Amino acid sequence: MIDLRRAAELWRGLDVTVRDLPLGLVFFAASFVPSLHNHGTMLGGVPDRPFDLLAVVAIALQCLPLALRRRWPAASLALVSAGFAVDQLMGYHTLAGTGLAIAVLSAGAHVERRRRATVLVLTAAYAVLWAALAQLGTGETPVGFATFYLALAFVWGIGAWLRSTRAMEAERRRRVAEDTRTAERTRIARELHDVVTHHVTAMVVQAEAARYLTADPERLDGSLTAVTDTGRRAITDLRSLLDLLNPDHGAGARTPPVGRVLTLVEQTRRAGQPVEFSEEGAPAESTGGADLVAFRVVQEALTNALKHARGSRTSVLVRHGEKEITVEVGTEGPGPRTGSPGGSGRGLAGLRERVDVLGGDLEAGPGPEGGFVVRARIPAGSRS
Repeated sequence: MIDLRRAAELWRGLDVTVRDLPLGLVFFAASFVPSLHNHGTMLGGVPDRPFDLLAVVAIALQCLPLALRRRWPAASLALVSAGFAVDQLMGYHTLAGTGLAIAVLSAGAHVERRRRATVLVLTAAYAVLWAALAQLGTGETPVGFATFYLALAFVWGIGAWLRSTRAMEAERRRRVAEDTRTAERTRIARELHDVVTHHVTAMVVQAEAARYLTADPERLDGSLTAVTDTGRRAITDLRSLLDLLNPDHGAGARTPPVGRVLTLVEQTRRAGQPVEFSEEGAPAESTGGADLVAFRVVQEALTNALKHARGSRTSVLVRHGEKEITVEVGTEGPGPRTGSPGGSGRGLAGLRERVDVLGGDLEAGPGPEGGFVVRARIPAGSRS
């Protein structure tokens, strides 16, 4: 049994000239069917003439060049037009005359350069044919010649419309591809911002604390170990993100799930920030991009706590629902001065954009009892 899909792929893989040739061969063969003799296009009223060797040449010129109608549309149109002129002047009136309309349509759709010149040359050639047929005294009225020319112009217009439609579709695809690349670059920039900001902030806080622990070797060793561990985690996360930029890397970046929030909390505690963590509900099997966004909300909030409320009590609550993940991070202290989302697209502003993409909402501002609170509701199951 023939695999139709495989056959279609093989057919599309052939050269365009090979794919266009069968159409010309069909008209070429049909033109020699006895019952179809002298039943083709008739322009000028020249009396019918029996087929001869010149008729075969005229038919070949009108049919076989259709194989070139997309690769070399202007050349195809020139050859077909020459065959059509011989066909009408000699009175063969073959079915192959239909090839002129196909060649004109293809030229209107596929000629890219000197389109106006092509139209002018075609018009001039038609005027010469008109004059030659009129010279034969066949009785064709000017209205008939004009009507045929307008019909050819209409066919060209259809081809031009197809060309513009194809160009608009190509432009739309280009814009979609550009928007996709821009969105991906923006996403990677945000990921790098989150990773670098959090880990470097934690390392700076731990290094500063180590300056005051020279008299306590055990605590100093623990602080330096925390700096080292944080650096290793930063390198691991950065490698995962940079893998996205490597076209030879198939696995892509690893996305931290909500389950890693506890590790993040432990790291922040080791940096000297008292953090209370609680988690309600069980994570869903498939959350789309919600788990990563929830992780980044906690990461950014804890980074801000280290920056602006170092040493202040901080609480982290992650609640898993059937259709959403709720995150709340509260810190005693002033909180970040740039807490209102909006602006450069970094920090809390970038988080709001991420949450909005998934159809959720994020609030960041002073808490009811002071301090600073970040709350996010993130619908689960949506693709990031």
